[in-house]
Amino acid sequence: MDYFLIIAILVTIAALFGYINVRFLKMPNTIGLMLITIVFTLAIFAISFVDDTLLDAEKYIITQIDFKSLLLDVMLSFLLFAGALHTNFQQLKVQRWPILVFATFGVLISTFLVGTAMFFVLQLLGMEIAYIYCLLFGALISPTDPIAVLGILKKSGAPKKLETKIVGESLFNDGVGVVIFLTIFEIARLGADTVTPGDVAALFGLEVGGGILLGLALGFVTYRLMKSIDDYDIEVIITLAAVMMGTVIAQKFHLSAPLAMVTAGLFVGNDTVRASTMSEITETYVDKFWELIDILLNTILFVLIGMEMLVLTFEGNYIVAGILAIPIVLVCRYSSLLLPINFFKKRLDFVPKTNLIMTWGGLRGGISIALALGLTQEMHRDLFLVITYVVVVFSIIVQGLTVGNLIKKVTTKYPESPKEL
Repeated sequence: MDYFLIIAILVTIAALFGYINVRFLKMPNTIGLMLITIVFTLAIFAISFVDDTLLDAEKYIITQIDFKSLLLDVMLSFLLFAGALHTNFQQLKVQRWPILVFATFGVLISTFLVGTAMFFVLQLLGMEIAYIYCLLFGALISPTDPIAVLGILKKSGAPKKLETKIVGESLFNDGVGVVIFLTIFEIARLGADTVTPGDVAALFGLEVGGGILLGLALGFVTYRLMKSIDDYDIEVIITLAAVMMGTVIAQKFHLSAPLAMVTAGLFVGNDTVRASTMSEITETYVDKFWELIDILLNTILFVLIGMEMLVLTFEGNYIVAGILAIPIVLVCRYSSLLLPINFFKKRLDFVPKTNLIMTWGGLRGGISIALALGLTQEMHRDLFLVITYVVVVFSIIVQGLTVGNLIKKVTTKYPESPKEL
């Protein structure tokens, strides 16, 4: 079975499940696709007791796909650029300081809170797991997933300033979260004595700072090229080339490709650049092209997340640990946002219950699963993969289906004034 056939099967499954969701379930696509895929996989498990042909075929597809590399090295760049391209830049500029704090210190605090709590919980369950490996789990589960968040917020009618905080944080904390994960991963792999504070600072500076600078450079070059011509076909291709070659450059020089793509997308997508570089028809084509890319990759991604349950090692204590991790992750996220929200809420007039909404609306998704798949067996990969999967499934299905109602309750009680739009 070659890669074209695998891609054809995945796209066909995504199209079929997407149709079923839109036609019958009418859920947000991210939730509906993953839920249908999980039910489909469970049905294949049941059928395998009679005939294991379908189960073998699905297992073969999953084993042929390196989910971690596919998401982190390829898909994520396209998805983050598309998300940033359609983010309200003016609102993002107003909310830049809380978003920066949420995406950096918030992720760091959450990493240590989750890691510490899980260390004691796993010990209570009789599993002696080194603290550094629990911190790795804290790092991979703390970033929220913009891919899951964006589609749901679009339908919830969230106030613009609240939507900007959640989406802006999700766009940036992916890159920061990956860097934190890689740092702790290296410490766990090489030993705390081998990795110095200077090494950590250098890694952060190169990955984060280098990624942002690369994104600014890509955005500027794209802007200059698009400004010098008026041909919507070529201008769309220029944006595509910026994402693809930018990802290659970032990977070659060990920079953060996610942060580079978010920065480039915000640069190209802001209203000032759009007005000076894109004609009306170009703007329409660029937006529609990236919306289509976003939708296509989203559908494939959430089908793959549903299918990834085939690689899990289901043991009773692993599942119990995953269930216990759900409230731990939520409480730690709430706690990590408490200080920055209280600091900024008066000067920026936050929506009431912002912390509650950002906690419940901070969905986990494919990025967490991809990072968990990157763990080694020595780092208890099977255990943390099951825990991560349980948290992600709960996050997307339960939180995803209810966050809209939570936002509507809050915004009905505290309506947004026209000057805040």
